[in-house]
Amino acid sequence: MATVALDVESYREYVTARMDGLRRTAYLLCGDWHTADDLVSTTLVKLYRQWRRVSVMDNRDAYARRVLLRVWLDERRRPWRREHSTSVLPDHVEARGARIESVPDRLAILALLAEVPPRRRAVLVLRYYCDLSVEETAAALGCSPGTVKSQAARALEALRARMVGTKSLTQEA
Repeated sequence: MATVALDVESYREYVTARMDGLRRTAYLLCGDWHTADDLVSTTLVKLYRQWRRVSVMDNRDAYARRVLLRVWLDERRRPWRREHSTSVLPDHVEARGARIESVPDRLAILALLAEVPPRRRAVLVLRYYCDLSVEETAAALGCSPGTVKSQAARALEALRARMVGTKSLTQEA
């Protein structure tokens, strides 16, 4: 019984330390906090089921990110998830630790990121938010490093083009 309690305790410690990062990563992937919470919950259940094996791994974070990514891709394939959110913002937005003047910029970037196709968005999130190398990103996505490089380049090019269009519109107004 002592080893089971020890496993639960090490799992709790791991989850407590990584929860915010997993939740932010999930949000960047899906663009919705409620869906991000669902993704993280499903990821943590899958992680717990495999904890005996995961707890001895050298890079638990990579495994958790890969599970999160696969859970997100599975969710995108579900027909009932093909709903569209509205463009109306809530009256009150809580931005913990964020400067107020950066909120419009964050919203603009998140809106642009939501327009990027899922695979390219996954590459951007893993490479630039999770700070993974090309090889680590390729391993997480199950593709070649060349694919990661080309997907990242195309996604960044599309984002830059959209950002230039957005800036010119706001400057004219």
